[in-house]
Amino acid sequence: MSTVQNPNEVVTKALLRLVAVPGLDRPAALITLDNGFDHRKPNTLGPAGLASLDEAITAALAAEPALVAVTGKPYIFCVGADVTGIPLVTDREQALELGRLGHRVFARLRDSAVPTFAFVNGAAMGGGLELALHCHYRTLSGGAAALALPEVSLGLVPGWGGTQLLPNLIGIPMATQVIIQNPLMQNRMLKPKQAAEMGIADVLLEPADFLERSLEWAAGVVRGTVPVSRPEVDREMWDGVMFFAKQTLDERLHGAVPAAYRALELLGLAKDAPFEVGTAAEDEALADLVLSEELRSGLYAFDLVQRRARKPVGAPPATLARPVTKVGIVGAGLMASQLALLFARRLQVPVVLTDLDQTRVDKGVAYVHGEIEKLVGKGRLDTGTAAKLRGLVGGSVDKSVFADADFVIEAVFEDLGVKKQVWAELEKIVSPEAVLATNTSSLSITAMAADLEHPERVVGFHFFNPVAVLPLLEIVRGERTDDATLATAFAVGKELRKSCVLVKDAPAFVVNRLLTRFIGEIFSAVDAGTPLAVADSALDPLGLPMRPLALVQLVGPAVAYHTGATLHAAFPDRYGTSENLRRIAESGRPLLVDGEVDPEVAALLQVGDQPLDAAQVRQRALDAVAQEIRLMLDEGVVAGAADIDLCLILGAGWPFHLGGITPYLDRSGTSERVTGQRFLPYGVAGLPA
Repeated sequence: MSTVQNPNEVVTKALLRLVAVPGLDRPAALITLDNGFDHRKPNTLGPAGLASLDEAITAALAAEPALVAVTGKPYIFCVGADVTGIPLVTDREQALELGRLGHRVFARLRDSAVPTFAFVNGAAMGGGLELALHCHYRTLSGGAAALALPEVSLGLVPGWGGTQLLPNLIGIPMATQVIIQNPLMQNRMLKPKQAAEMGIADVLLEPADFLERSLEWAAGVVRGTVPVSRPEVDREMWDGVMFFAKQTLDERLHGAVPAAYRALELLGLAKDAPFEVGTAAEDEALADLVLSEELRSGLYAFDLVQRRARKPVGAPPATLARPVTKVGIVGAGLMASQLALLFARRLQVPVVLTDLDQTRVDKGVAYVHGEIEKLVGKGRLDTGTAAKLRGLVGGSVDKSVFADADFVIEAVFEDLGVKKQVWAELEKIVSPEAVLATNTSSLSITAMAADLEHPERVVGFHFFNPVAVLPLLEIVRGERTDDATLATAFAVGKELRKSCVLVKDAPAFVVNRLLTRFIGEIFSAVDAGTPLAVADSALDPLGLPMRPLALVQLVGPAVAYHTGATLHAAFPDRYGTSENLRRIAESGRPLLVDGEVDPEVAALLQVGDQPLDAAQVRQRALDAVAQEIRLMLDEGVVAGAADIDLCLILGAGWPFHLGGITPYLDRSGTSERVTGQRFLPYGVAGLPA
């Protein structure tokens, strides 16, 4: 059966030219991958793109060159397979043929009698990196923005040779990190220096004259004047790494991500199996996974992050945004200090912190300066930029320093009275056009602005902790927030490189409202008599990034209890107050010590005599989340279910294989059983009906 054709494929053409290179008596055959667009639409490979590459390789070899090299258009090598065609694959044979086609074309570079090179000039991910791995040698630009094999994050495996080639190039420990660990850690990318140190590339070159230096280096390799040495791969430790990796997956995922386990099996096969056997196993794995619900959810999540997050639904026209030339931050605690560093780095404007006394201010500024020094030490900032950033961040106990600020954000104690007092003071100081943003996690923006002369310039600007890691920014419109304020908030969020979602002013907004309902069900089960360990592990089959008690530990039991109390006041019929969570919060003790419940905390608990089993706890939690999502959509808290999913992915790290949450609730039947309807149409984030 022929490979399924995608009528919407943006074809990446392989353009061949013969290049004379000093020192070689025959030309170099240079194949450039280019889909005809700029870097904002990266090269991908679908069936037509692979056919073009196949033809280019044939023409290149026919020219009898000294070498064959593959490179990409400016800033982009190739970011992998064209995933837009995957939903068109409807049977296993089509999926098998897709894998076999990629293997057949790429193998021509691996098996070539003419030396083959990959000049990785830019982003190389998935099948793009696998293409490079098939070449005999690889140069890498120091300006390459993203290097990864991210397939497991989507619900796939590297299916064009990656699981067999990479471990035999860089060793099994690092290959496991790249293929399994990094995708499961919010799809962590490799930096060029890191990739070169691992041995993925043979040489790291400066981006300014990358192609010229790559050709020069390749000519030296062909002539034999440039030696290429690679360390021998240690096979003695292979089985031990496999055993440890399987234990780690079981502890973290509990079988919830089939792709991770299939990738691990393939890595194990790479130890001794012939290459053809390993790649045939990749074909089989690809065929199984392409038709899985987890992959369809992963592709849906990927689309949310890549497209919807970049064009926030409901955001006013960017032309309404006001310029921001100075930022004020009320507070100098940890959150405020993290914000100061982020604003200074991204906006490159003066940022000033204030607090109640000079000691707190000095501590906050010192934290920012210290973090800047750490970035210098890691090579992520040069000394000149670091000096500039230090000069941009200052502090004062006098709020009059905000007089010329265009954007002021508060990060003070989560109490409505305190926040209203802050804004009442500031309104007398700042200009009428200055945006007043609050980082509140649950309080009403409308109530906060109610007594102000200009309530229209107050907006919610809710970050997630850690600020530098989690990309979500909930932008909350109060009842009187005007379009100019909202547009400015979105413009600032974009400059901060955050993914912004417009949220209605409703208690706890999106992420905290759902997580609080979720945690509430866990503690309700504990209060009823369910052992902590049972309640805590009940959601393991979903493969969430952390268990409920670890989440409570992260946000702080006192904060969790306070948010729960806020939502109980708003929705007493659905949000209870847990006496046991109150006891834990008031104890001041850590909930977990070395991953286990603190015995002294456990001794504080008072429980009933109606314990639930894990399945009951899990179903109650999922039912509650489904009910809450339906209510939020009915209330218009966000524009649609996709925004709920986007918020959970980017703000809580919920995995792609769940599609956030609504695809999982749909396919498990929870949505219809609890709410009477699905959240998404059939075929969206799942297989067609």
